[in-house]
Amino acid sequence: MGANLSADRHSPYARRMQTPTVTAEEDGALARRVLACAPERDTAAEAELCRRLGPRIRLFGLKHLRSEAAAADLVQDVLIMTLQKLREGAVREPERLASFVLGTARQMVIDARRNSARRERILDAFPVDFTLADEQAPEALDSARLRQCLQALPERERTVLLLTFYDDRSADAVGLELGLSTGNVRVVRHRGIDRLRKCMNLTEVAP
Repeated sequence: MGANLSADRHSPYARRMQTPTVTAEEDGALARRVLACAPERDTAAEAELCRRLGPRIRLFGLKHLRSEAAAADLVQDVLIMTLQKLREGAVREPERLASFVLGTARQMVIDARRNSARRERILDAFPVDFTLADEQAPEALDSARLRQCLQALPERERTVLLLTFYDDRSADAVGLELGLSTGNVRVVRHRGIDRLRKCMNLTEVAP
């Protein structure tokens, strides 16, 4: 994943993000206006930056997320982050704003992929029937109940599940941290998932 994104600096999308000198200077001038105005806002400069940077971010998003909606979300998230960092004075080289924007977009794509993979693993472990009944939305997972069920688990099973599904750790990494073999981690994880499923079905968790 990371290797593919790193190679993107040679792609047409990255080359468009890394703009020619004149365009980079114009971006830098706008960025310096935003910086100079902080903590107040130069709304005209911010709007012009968004107009200039938005299409470049969208191209990057379409390339890696392959979804118009996801690319639009990426544009919004990257622009918000960029303006926030400019207002805070965290962008030290305004003339290299395009590089900052590209790096931010790349990291957000990586995070989105990681979160998507984590969500798929959670759904695999706790399958939910998303079939609509009478055109009604499916009942959302009861987060409070899930927290209650997690707390009811034995400490080792709870820790293994949290490290696996929320910290995105492999069985090897979890075993290394807890002093368990990889096989033992898988057994504990399987047992914990089984207890959680029973608990989420409103049956008593086994002691």
